Amino acid sequence: MLGDGYHDIPLGKLAAVVTYLEMTSPAPLRPAPEIAGTEIRRVNTPNVDWYRDLFSRVGTREWLWLSRMDLSKIALAEILNDSKVKCYAMRYQGRDEALLELDFRQPQACEIAFFGTTRTLIGTGAGRMLMNQAIQTAWSEPIERLHVHTCTLDHPSALAFYQRSGFVPVRQQIEIADDPRADGTMSRDAGPHIPIFK
Repeated sequence: MLGDGYHDIPLGKLAAVVTYLEMTSPAPLRPAPEIAGTEIRRVNTPNVDWYRDLFSRVGTREWLWLSRMDLSKIALAEILNDSKVKCYAMRYQGRDEALLELDFRQPQACEIAFFGTTRTLIGTGAGRMLMNQAIQTAWSEPIERLHVHTCTLDHPSALAFYQRSGFVPVRQQIEIADDPRADGTMSRDAGPHIPIFK
């Protein structure tokens, strides 16, 4: 348990405040723009290389998402091919530019495991389209809770976006982890908004 005050973060580490949010009944869908050249599609049995490419362009390069990049191909394929995990992509002008992954493996619950767009679609309203898809798809199943988490390494508007979407914050934690840029696991120009201390 951390006490009040300031705490040094060890060199080569990252610290983030993680906020957990949930909704316990379907929130009303918010208006979403029509974006020419977009299509949201379910990706059945996603190819691991395809998934890693999209995951990297959505989250790794911008926001230091690493968890799925660290998994072996076999372990990642096992998750993605589970019948209780649903993967969606938003195609824009012929290329997949957004990722939505819904995880129903916990009884009576759905987690938005991963959600985001590439830089190409940030600020266009594509995120609203994708969230409406998430809410509709999740609550079409017999669940009692839809939940998601975000952290201070993510887009600065992420927390407010989830709250506008109908999610309520229920818990916070501080996460400390190795900075993947410090040991060369990830390019040093990833997550440019987060300084590297090494």
